[in-house]
Amino acid sequence: MTTDPKGPGARDVLAGLLDDLRAESAVLDGLVAGLEPAGWAADTPAHGWTIAHQIAHLAWTDDWAELSARDPGAFTAESGRVFGELVAAGADPVEDGAARGAAEEPAKLLDRWRAGRERLAAALAAAPGDARLPWFGPPMKAPSMATARLMETWAHGQDVADALGVVREPTARLRHVAHLGVRTAGFAFSLHGRPAPTDPIRVELTAPDGELWTWGPADAADRVTGPALDFCLLVTQRRHRDDLALTATGGTATAWLPIAQAFAGAPGRGRKAGGGQ
Repeated sequence: MTTDPKGPGARDVLAGLLDDLRAESAVLDGLVAGLEPAGWAADTPAHGWTIAHQIAHLAWTDDWAELSARDPGAFTAESGRVFGELVAAGADPVEDGAARGAAEEPAKLLDRWRAGRERLAAALAAAPGDARLPWFGPPMKAPSMATARLMETWAHGQDVADALGVVREPTARLRHVAHLGVRTAGFAFSLHGRPAPTDPIRVELTAPDGELWTWGPADAADRVTGPALDFCLLVTQRRHRDDLALTATGGTATAWLPIAQAFAGAPGRGRKAGGGQ
């Protein structure tokens, strides 16, 4: 079933995604809101990043996403200028944005992240339904942008939870992260200089409530099965493949899992087996 990208069905989907994005943000907000300054300075599993860096990165990325949704032309021009200047100066734009935000007072950073994510939600809700918004990876429509923001919020929230020794309760919102992980399989191969797979992959994941989430043809020879949480940890590179209860069958599926990546940009450092960085 398809929906008119300008019609009420598509708008309902986007509204639901934005509600889930707010809910995921609220979970992470609850982890950091009561931290003392020393807590914000705690190291996370991401190399060189504290909890403050994690929140600063989300605030920075939300600001860029909001600009993309509100004024695509301005995003293209401004991102080209800013990134060009930083790269010319030998700086990594992502690292620069995180470092600048992490240097702020925690209360100011938290307020900025809260305000920015609300502006982003409003901009995505108002974006034309059929417009492809520019981004640092492939352009995407507003629902895909909302899904990507939820994925990043959940992934960086995992880094914060790991730093604090907190285990978050998995929810049905993981389906958005898993869906993005499946949809980006070809992108992941291309990042590693490999052709996009032509063989279909059947993905069967057990949701937190025991439901089975599936993608791909049921009779595909290549298959990935396991817990949805584990798959989401894999495609966001928050756990090593060897530490997860995922099973791959077939050459394409086996080749995909070690390089799976749901986020835009260059391949990440990932995690070492056994929970290491």
